[in-house]
Amino acid sequence: MNSPTGPTRTTVFRPRSSRWILAIAGVVVAVGLTVSVVTSGPQALVTAAPLLAVAAVAWWLFWFPAVIIGPAGVELRNPAQTISVPWAGLIHVDTKYALKLVTPSGSYTAWAAPAPGVRGTHAGKPENMQNLPGSSYGAGGSVRPGDLSNTDSGLAALLVRSEWERRIDSGLIDVDATDTAKVDRRINWGPLGVVASLLLLSVLTFALQ
Repeated sequence: MNSPTGPTRTTVFRPRSSRWILAIAGVVVAVGLTVSVVTSGPQALVTAAPLLAVAAVAWWLFWFPAVIIGPAGVELRNPAQTISVPWAGLIHVDTKYALKLVTPSGSYTAWAAPAPGVRGTHAGKPENMQNLPGSSYGAGGSVRPGDLSNTDSGLAALLVRSEWERRIDSGLIDVDATDTAKVDRRINWGPLGVVASLLLLSVLTFALQ
């Protein structure tokens, strides 16, 4: 049996809108800080916690979350916790409501790859249904809206399935280890602590004014 990892590069997927949301939040914070300093002087920076909290929350909800496809498996980095699914433990990829990785021990959903709404579904074109990994297609070659490559869930699923199927076809996954493959789940204490601290400082700032 070949190595269960095999050569591959790490791919990081984030929602397509995350850059815009983070940029808008950054502009709001920068303008707010500038106005505060101009109107009240540098001492206004002491009470800047609410603006910094806005930036931190935007980063935490829209940039920090990601789907990371790497040599060891797929990592779902959600706001509150990170789930690492090894390739050997993956048995199905679903996109009904969001990218969801199914394993013998449970199912895990990616915050960073939601399925499309009505508008996103209607924006799909015939080419968004073509050349997808084999496991993307249902009966009669049908494709679920969440699997369209122009959607967040569909593009993330394409990346995961392509690497997963490559490994299966190359014999790089030990199928006998599927039931014993361990899914790692850990709380994101660092980001949670930063966001919670800034929110607490914001509350105290308003209370002391």
